[in-house]
Amino acid sequence: MQGPEETNAGVECAGDSLPQGTIAVLIPCYNEELTIGKVVDDFRRVLPTAEVWVYDNNSSDRTAEVARSHGAFVRDEPRQGKGNVVRQMLRDIDADCYLMVDGDDTYPAEAAPDLVRPVLEGRADHVVGDRLSNGTYGAENKRQFHGFGNGLVRWLIKVLYGFEYADVMTGYRAMSRPFVRTYPVLSPGFELETELSIHAVDKRWRIEQVPITYRDRPEGSVSKLNTVSDGLKVLRMIASLFKDYRPLPFFLLLATVFLVICLALGLPVVYEFRHTGLVARFPTAFLAMGFGILAALFVAVGIILDTEVKAGRRAWELECAKAFAEDRARRSS
Repeated sequence: MQGPEETNAGVECAGDSLPQGTIAVLIPCYNEELTIGKVVDDFRRVLPTAEVWVYDNNSSDRTAEVARSHGAFVRDEPRQGKGNVVRQMLRDIDADCYLMVDGDDTYPAEAAPDLVRPVLEGRADHVVGDRLSNGTYGAENKRQFHGFGNGLVRWLIKVLYGFEYADVMTGYRAMSRPFVRTYPVLSPGFELETELSIHAVDKRWRIEQVPITYRDRPEGSVSKLNTVSDGLKVLRMIASLFKDYRPLPFFLLLATVFLVICLALGLPVVYEFRHTGLVARFPTAFLAMGFGILAALFVAVGIILDTEVKAGRRAWELECAKAFAEDRARRSS
């Protein structure tokens, strides 16, 4: 299903000319009646030829009605969760550049040209709106554990994947058409931002980070993010993606843990046998042997899955090359 077609020949935004290309502003929403009208107005003003899409996720207020009255394309998504909404948006909407933003009026529309420009110029496939570098998130955000969780996830991604994000949890991002067409949305909820960040790093997409000014929600607007439960979901997502994308180091890590347990249990038994010629603790010896066997199995599983992942990566690279060829043909037509 495609949205209305409209070609941007030299998009004008706030007096600044952007390169040629269609832009879709994606706004997933749940109970944002208080702010969605202003958000739609701001992005229609800054990106006047872009299509502004609002997907309403079972709101109990007038979010959809307000968004429609302010000129947005509005659709309903019955499956609850931000990941489910964004998955459907990326399937439905066709554009050269996708700009994803929350409907809570915490991200400035004035930064939109800086985010979409690297995509439209062909310099980047994933542009991240960084709220942390200039300190505005720390000054505006009253939920301190959110900042702590963001920092923890950034650190984990740096350790596991070797790439340093300035901001992982930001909901303000621009993506190229090939990126979107080859990106499988797996998470149903707020883990989406972490999944996006890891996918971009693992698949070696061109990433740019643009500092933006963050402002807290206006009074009366309530965050839908639960710090503890959603934070645990994010950590599970990192572990799952680490296993799927880099199985060899993942299972080698598990094998190391089991090997350490094996040695901790088995070495005293071996020491005792060398000095007495007897094995007095058979249960401990068998338990140590079991952990040693599991460690060896984890190594074997890691090697097998790593081979499968490399084969899958080659197939993905071919699919990605096809997506880029289609994108070039689309832009030249």
